[in-house]
Amino acid sequence: MIQISPEDLQAISRHAERTYPEECCGIVLGKIGEEGKTVVEVWETVNAWSEEKWAEFPGSGGIRSKQRTFAIAPQEIVKAQKAARDRQIQIMGFYHSHPDHPAIPSEMDRAIAWQVYSYIIVSVPKGKAHEVRSWCLDDAHQFQEEAILTNV
Repeated sequence: MIQISPEDLQAISRHAERTYPEECCGIVLGKIGEEGKTVVEVWETVNAWSEEKWAEFPGSGGIRSKQRTFAIAPQEIVKAQKAARDRQIQIMGFYHSHPDHPAIPSEMDRAIAWQVYSYIIVSVPKGKAHEVRSWCLDDAHQFQEEAILTNV
C-alpha cells in the first residue's frame, strides 16, 4: 500500500496534462514503515529521453519517442537522493504518464524498473488525466498493483 495526499496526486495529474502528448516523469519521496509507504513529496522532472537512449535497449525494436517512453536524468536522481537524505526520507519510487494508454506498466516500464520502488502511472486520454495506479515488482520481476490510499 502507498499513501499519498490528494494534493500530490493532483500535482502528478497536472504535470501529466501539461506534458501531453509526451510522457511526464518525476520522483516520489517519502518514508517506508510497518504500515506501508507514505509519500512526503513528489518532484517533477524533465523527460530526458532521447533517441540515443533507445540504443541502450538493443533488440527492443520499434521507434521510441517521449510520447511512449521516459527517462530521468541521473543528476536529477542524485539531487533527489541528497535532498531526501538531508530530510531523513528516501526515494520511494517514480511516476510517469501514459498518454492515450491505460495506467498499466508496459514491457519497457518493466525492463527499466527496480524491485524496491513504487511506480505510479497516470493514464492521460486525449490530454486529460484519468486513472492513477501504482505498481511494484515482485521476486519474479513482474509488476503487482499496490493499493493507493489518499490520506486526507
